[in-house]
Amino acid sequence: MRKPHVPPPRLLFWETTAGCNLRCLHCRRLDVADAVTPDDLSTVEALQILTDIASYAKPILVFSGGEPLLRKDIFYLAETARDLGFRTALATNGVLVTEEIAKGIRDVGVSRVSVSLDGSEPASHDRLRGPGNFGLALAGLQRLKAAGVGTQINMTVTRRNANELPALYQRCLAMGVDALHLFMLVPVGCGVRLADTDVLPPDEYEHWLKWFCDREFENKIELKATCAPHYFRVVRQMSKEKGGLPPSHDRQQSKGSTPQSLHQTTRGCLAGSGVCFLSHTGEVFPCGYLPLNAGDLRRESFRKVWEESPVFERLRNPDFLEGKCGVCSFNAVCGGCRARAYHAHGSELAEEPCCAYDPPKTHDA
Repeated sequence: MRKPHVPPPRLLFWETTAGCNLRCLHCRRLDVADAVTPDDLSTVEALQILTDIASYAKPILVFSGGEPLLRKDIFYLAETARDLGFRTALATNGVLVTEEIAKGIRDVGVSRVSVSLDGSEPASHDRLRGPGNFGLALAGLQRLKAAGVGTQINMTVTRRNANELPALYQRCLAMGVDALHLFMLVPVGCGVRLADTDVLPPDEYEHWLKWFCDREFENKIELKATCAPHYFRVVRQMSKEKGGLPPSHDRQQSKGSTPQSLHQTTRGCLAGSGVCFLSHTGEVFPCGYLPLNAGDLRRESFRKVWEESPVFERLRNPDFLEGKCGVCSFNAVCGGCRARAYHAHGSELAEEPCCAYDPPKTHDA
């Protein structure tokens, strides 16, 4: 029986190194090094893998970590990726961004740099990332803006900092950054220790997703909720009340929308279907928070992993979802966070533990 066509990925996150200059409480890793490690892909290996991926697909490529700026070859890799036809972005904690580095990022054609600000005030951010790092991250962000680099603020939302969302939103508008992306905390790696104290309960989660959707209708800045797949249910429910989708979602559904947009709002969890994660050792995972190995690019082609991995095949079929996600009429547009399900239930197909929605028996999506 012939397998159905598998569309290529639209977004690939590459953990360029396991090294980092910070020790964040919510880090997805447990084993963070002080510098680049011998296990990190070498320059030669990285170039081979980039060439292999480019021969099959041209997803948006996000250089992440660890801290990608620790790699001395990061500009060379970014420039090569650009020349291979990738649209590139870079995720940093912002602390190492000098004027020279900001200009270097610009010169190698990186489309956007995301800087993490986990709150609108130093206390919340520094609680998670270490004393003094809020100010350093802001300074790095300002240097990127001054160099003409596209900028994005990422906020990891927890029970302790969610009330700062309105103030951070206003700060983003005042600073003139291009985007604000929320990352709803996933308890993995170091973050497992925060599961009981920091993960938003479902009712608060729902409240802030609705608040966020209201901001999308204002259409003042690019907004995206990440690791919050039920946001796409919330958008559809609220669009019925408001008489239409938020402008950004409406544009994505229009005929002229581009597959290379840095903000695509097609559905909720894209792990293994539209998104994947490349580890610092060359292993491929559905996302950075779901520790299910789908293949190894040091040994096999990206195309083979992407199209044939049983891990990805399971995640691409909403019929495999269990619990209330399995019977929910929104599962094709939401899907639940597979990483949170894995943490809570030991199965990537189990129901999303942070969803307040109780699916009715009738179809209402």
